[in-house]
Amino acid sequence: MAIIASLVSAAWLPSAFAAPAVENGVDQAQAPSMVQAQAIQSWHEDMVRMAAPSEGCFQATFPSILWKQVACTQVQPFSHPLPRRPDALTRFAESAGTGGTQTTGNGADYAIEVSGLIKSATGTFPSVTGVTSEKGVGVAAFGGGGILGPNEYTLQVNSNYNKTTSACKSHSGCTVWQQFIYSPDYSTKGKAAVFIQYWLLGYGGSSCPSGFGSDGAGDCYKNSSAVTAPDVPATQLANLKISGTATTSGNDTVVFTNGTTAYTLSAKDSVLDLASAWDQTEFNVVGNAGGSEAVFNSGSSITVNLAVSDGSTAKPTCAANAGSTGESNNLNLGSCTATGGSSPSIKFTESN
Repeated sequence: MAIIASLVSAAWLPSAFAAPAVENGVDQAQAPSMVQAQAIQSWHEDMVRMAAPSEGCFQATFPSILWKQVACTQVQPFSHPLPRRPDALTRFAESAGTGGTQTTGNGADYAIEVSGLIKSATGTFPSVTGVTSEKGVGVAAFGGGGILGPNEYTLQVNSNYNKTTSACKSHSGCTVWQQFIYSPDYSTKGKAAVFIQYWLLGYGGSSCPSGFGSDGAGDCYKNSSAVTAPDVPATQLANLKISGTATTSGNDTVVFTNGTTAYTLSAKDSVLDLASAWDQTEFNVVGNAGGSEAVFNSGSSITVNLAVSDGSTAKPTCAANAGSTGESNNLNLGSCTATGGSSPSIKFTESN
């Protein structure tokens, strides 16, 4: 199955590229030129806007105008939990005006906040320098779990979790939380999964809705199907993009781009009805499930950009102390800037 996504002119591509070079241990021949990078970014944005033609899993290769259907996989859910260390949030809030001094994640993160509702959010890394290695490690506060080892991390676009929707079925205190995730080695070693994780927080009661599992603390969660993508080493973060979309009475999608190949999973918005509640979102590179931490080598510096489509050109808010995932990394947050326009965004650095 295929759909015309957008016309991407081959004329955008330069006829030749610079000779290979190595910087920070990364073969620069693997990185796109500036002209090609701009073309790929435009192509990614177009693919996100056009979305897939139906529920399911799809793949496209730049500059192709076709989404081609591929097999979905069913993956055993690992939880990507909420923060558990409020003391870290307090310390981050005290220093957020000039840049945090704490490592990033587990609540201590920036989020983009808008006055209306978010239709889509795209996370990218405009600059990645000094990254030569990364390792996922367990965190005691979460029981030391997760998918651990070299190049174990996730890219997460996470919604706010303070709103209730029809998915809560009138359960008092219930709110929804949705995560758009890229996860290496998620269920099969050597293969990554791109999927959506759904949460009913504070659902309570003796049982979760059909299809949901319990975290044992009154919350229910489940995964969508997943589209398979390659494992990408953390040294290649600059080549990666991830987007999440939510459509009222339609499908929600996650789109992951690795260089010139895009992977998407589409599933009904009615699972959580996120489209009626999404007004804040977080994006970052953090540990791979279970509250784990992504530990980068000393001297790493990453610029994070998070852009949204919300039907407005107004300048959004850089919300400090607003991260929603429990996973983290060992980078220190810098200051955050917000920009309005056709694609409102926030940008910040994190380094060690």
